[in-house]
Amino acid sequence: MDIISLPVEYDSNKIDGRFRLVNIAALRAKDIIFGGSKPRVPTKSKKITTIAIEEAVKGALEFITGEEALKAREEAKKIDFHRLIEEKKREVETEDLSELEKDLKIYIHEKETVEESGKPNEAFEPEE
Repeated sequence: MDIISLPVEYDSNKIDGRFRLVNIAALRAKDIIFGGSKPRVPTKSKKITTIAIEEAVKGALEFITGEEALKAREEAKKIDFHRLIEEKKREVETEDLSELEKDLKIYIHEKETVEESGKPNEAFEPEE
């Protein structure tokens, strides 16, 4: 198993510092672990973090910095906000539907009970 030797050599025109390299690699490692992504470069490494660093150093990852990154973050927040609103609407509709279904089941059960017994239920008789 190959181990990345330190310090890692990277293109300073693309990656402006070690801190940026670490952040890029960390995000990529999360993507590989939780997103189920496959490595983008051929590697002998088994460790996810090593694979992520190799991808970042070899330029296999796309990333943005500066104003572009700030705008993208704001857009992502808006998209997440809109998605959350839609999910809440669906939950409320489902809850309303389930309440109606419960009421309908009770009504059907009472109606079946009345039909089986042959005499009307006191709850359904008109008051005199």
